[in-house]
Amino acid sequence: MGMLAKAKSWAKALKRDVVALWLAARDRRVSLQAKLVAGAVAAYALSPIDLIPDFVPVLGYLDDLVIVPLGIMLAIRLVPEPLMIEFREEATRRTARPVSRGGLAFILAIWLGCLILVLGSLSRMF
Repeated sequence: MGMLAKAKSWAKALKRDVVALWLAARDRRVSLQAKLVAGAVAAYALSPIDLIPDFVPVLGYLDDLVIVPLGIMLAIRLVPEPLMIEFREEATRRTARPVSRGGLAFILAIWLGCLILVLGSLSRMF
């Protein structure tokens, strides 16, 4: 298998796992800790905007290439294996990718908080 084919396969598995974690965060059989981590990871990964925009050199893609996969790996470890298999099967059957409005709101709140801090710091300087 070529390098490009491996990368495509890995990306497809990540997308499936994000949807599986989104399902896990809503399932009553999953522990609260696993729900919180799975929900946060899925919300961030499914959010239409990034915490660090992709146009920011190096850091823009860092979250997509490092932070999201590490969060997915952590969340998968917290969800019991039999349930994760079930969620992956369900995620594979789904054709529509969910969108996280909660993730969008969370990212916007972080950006708004940073903007308020910066403006507050600038106003004290002048």
